[in-house]
Amino acid sequence: MPTSILDLRHLRTLLALLEAGSVSRAAALQNVTQSALSHQLKALEEFYGLTLFERKSAPVSFTPAGRRLLDLAQAVIPAVEKAERDIARLGGHGAGKMRIAVECHTCFDWLMPSMDALRLRWPEVEQDIVSGFQSDPVGLLHQDRADVAIVSEVDADERDVQVHPLFEFDIVAILPLGHPLLAHDHLEAADFAGQTLITYPVPDEMLDLVRQVLRPAGVEPPRRTTELTVAMLQLVASGRGFAALPLWAVQTYLQRGYVAQQRIGAHGLTGRLYAVTRRPAEGSGRDDAYLDDFVQVMRETSLRTLPGIRLL
Repeated sequence: MPTSILDLRHLRTLLALLEAGSVSRAAALQNVTQSALSHQLKALEEFYGLTLFERKSAPVSFTPAGRRLLDLAQAVIPAVEKAERDIARLGGHGAGKMRIAVECHTCFDWLMPSMDALRLRWPEVEQDIVSGFQSDPVGLLHQDRADVAIVSEVDADERDVQVHPLFEFDIVAILPLGHPLLAHDHLEAADFAGQTLITYPVPDEMLDLVRQVLRPAGVEPPRRTTELTVAMLQLVASGRGFAALPLWAVQTYLQRGYVAQQRIGAHGLTGRLYAVTRRPAEGSGRDDAYLDDFVQVMRETSLRTLPGIRLL
């Protein structure tokens, strides 16, 4: 057999394909284009002269040849990653404190599993969430009061930071069961006029529904605020108004038939989340390998635990 073309990149791709269930989602998980990832897989299949997975199955189904390479990937990649973490520790870069600032109330639902996953990989790292709601998490980076900021938008003029795309998600209107507007194909801005809009107590610039839908249409419904998602859902269920929340955050309540959902806009309403870190000073080198790893851990964990998200 000729010299193998197999390398760590190929093994990581196979693991991503198993984790994500499709080529497109695996490409997003690996931060490469779908074309580039497909090219990697095709090169492997041409080298071995065998198909590695069934392309028409959902999720993908591996052939015997694919499963054999997947067994190799599952043995090798964790060992390589552990060795790299050990080397970082030997270099004094495996311990420290990571302070996380968030601007969204629903962030904690998905952030905690990511923090748990990182703790298993970097047990020496002390993780801390900056207490209280933060209207400007990125500003805390510049003040050295946070190391990671989780935000829905990043100012294009922001300096000395690195922006790491995480995922996008559907935002849906939450209505009481049996509401007449549930019979509509979707909701328009005018449907919110006269209806009490229940939101978190945050500036309008941080509410996708207001920023993307209501404000451009000149619609300003009456407001009511609450800090807690469950309180918001209770108010909706009792007919006190509407809410707009990430689909993944309310999936359990929808499945229980507690409240109902409706699409916002003909093409739906989408929200996005990003992780922002300080850019290392030129020539200083990165002395916190766990910080870079945390971004990938958030992407992997969110893909695994949150229904309906799409990696950016």
